[in-house]
Amino acid sequence: MAKKLTLILNTSPYSYENTYTAMKIAEASLSKGLETQIVASADGVYNFLKGQKGKGLPHAVDGFKSLMDKGLIIDL
Repeated sequence: MAKKLTLILNTSPYSYENTYTAMKIAEASLSKGLETQIVASADGVYNFLKGQKGKGLPHAVDGFKSLMDKGLIIDL
């Protein structure tokens, strides 16, 4: 049975560093070959809206798109 990691993201993309942390954990998990999923709820769904620009942090949509290309599963 494949190992899985599921992260729950329920904060907006630029209010806290939770988005960046979730991206880095997902990236590490994928690099180790784990099936990786992020469940976005509440304000966490705003991490996946195009056109957002944050200062000093990576753009959430771009970061998650790159991880999705590597196999990240997103559930909204």
